[in-house]
Amino acid sequence: MLSKVHACAIKGIDGFLVSVEVDIAPGMPTLSVVGLPDTEVKESKERVIAALRNSGFDFPLKRITVNLSPAELRKSGTQFDLPIAVGILAASEQLSEDARRKLPDFLFAGELALDGALRPCAGVLPMLISTRAAGKTAVIPPQNVLEGQVSSAPFITPHTLRELADYLEGKIQREAVQITYLPPEEDTTPDPLDFCEVKGQPLAKRALEIAAAGGHNVLMIGLPGTGKSMLAKRFPGILPPLTEQEALEITKIYSICNLIGKSRLITKRPFRDPHHTISDAALIGGGSNPRPGEVSLAHNGILFLDEFAEFSRSSLEVLREPLENGVVTISRAKESITFPARFTLLAAMNPCPCGNLGHPHKACTCSPAQINRYQSRISGPLLDRIDLTVNLNPIKYEDWSKASEGEKSAQILARVLQARERQKVRFKGTATTANAFMTPAQIKAFCPLPPGADAVLETAMRKLGLSARSLDKILKTARTIADLEGKDHIETRHIIEVMQYRPLDRKGVADV
Repeated sequence: MLSKVHACAIKGIDGFLVSVEVDIAPGMPTLSVVGLPDTEVKESKERVIAALRNSGFDFPLKRITVNLSPAELRKSGTQFDLPIAVGILAASEQLSEDARRKLPDFLFAGELALDGALRPCAGVLPMLISTRAAGKTAVIPPQNVLEGQVSSAPFITPHTLRELADYLEGKIQREAVQITYLPPEEDTTPDPLDFCEVKGQPLAKRALEIAAAGGHNVLMIGLPGTGKSMLAKRFPGILPPLTEQEALEITKIYSICNLIGKSRLITKRPFRDPHHTISDAALIGGGSNPRPGEVSLAHNGILFLDEFAEFSRSSLEVLREPLENGVVTISRAKESITFPARFTLLAAMNPCPCGNLGHPHKACTCSPAQINRYQSRISGPLLDRIDLTVNLNPIKYEDWSKASEGEKSAQILARVLQARERQKVRFKGTATTANAFMTPAQIKAFCPLPPGADAVLETAMRKLGLSARSLDKILKTARTIADLEGKDHIETRHIIEVMQYRPLDRKGVADV
């Protein structure tokens, strides 16, 4: 007999419906799964057989063929255990005719334990969003209930395969849960890391405030112990809260990677800080079955690369596409997958391998060749995509010993929120969310040059060899500084201030 049930697979960060067709015919007892199944799906055969038998059902000793349609798209994940088991029950007529008639109204997703219990699986949130669009009721494991609440799709959460069969037969009653989208709960827990704890470094604090207000990328260069990592860890405390759409996008990515944990919805901007030994695939995403990398896990948040120059040259170069376009496209022979990767890059590095180049009291032990090799890992095209570069000077004893605290993160955040509100009004009705992501047409419309600024930029471009991208970034950053001051138009002094955050246009890393 032939049966058909609905399941779901993931492509990128979106789910798509899959028809699980099960045919049982006379012949040598086998269970074959076709339709481009990945290794995880092929292994489901053994789990399904054990789960059926340990749940009190018979496993048909016949030739069983399971087809996952559409067959041209690769299927991966453990969520196919449950639909395959239900399809076998229906095709072998172990479910009544009334129960089989109900199957088209459901979408099944879940891993099966050997005793028939439902176990959680990755990617349930994008699956349920697809379910909602298809008008079906989802059947998911109880451990994935938080993702069900976020999706707004109707769902039920049986604990075992037997319990699901009894529900389909009408032996037990279980109402489908349908919850209107639940917005992020306001997090009132104060951040223990505050900018007031950072001694000195007023220029770096100002650069990070501008970056938070406009979504700009920052590179901090300084001797060891000058506070680069300390500033970076406090940077999330001055970022605006996530919108509902941004929170949902992030949660979908973390759902696919099975990183949601006990949270119903990710409500804080991600802060990812991978080690410099990370591989290209782990940073950008990929693998035989492409998965999001660190740049996608940092979507709508911060990607902090400490020891920036210690990353491999190839790892740094793969950052150029997401920094420019906000997405990562991974191409394979039969498919191309796109992951979102709109993040703020926050990088920190020493001026040389030993870290003492430019120190007032310690001598640098690096040879010119070592310094050149160290600095050359960061290419010109990559530096061209960084809006703000700031040098951190050694902390003086009088600054370190001061009893008075600096400006608190809450005070900086208040100015950032005001600037972001101006940008929200400016970009209303468009996909742009911050000044750093303005299109060329928006730069032309919202960043007109003030009198006298044209000569400043022309001189800078001629003497420093600035690219057109550099000029665009200067205007975007100047627009952010104007927003922080509540100005409707860019002024020449705003452009001059931006130029002090671009020392690498004038010098090398070692001379900053």
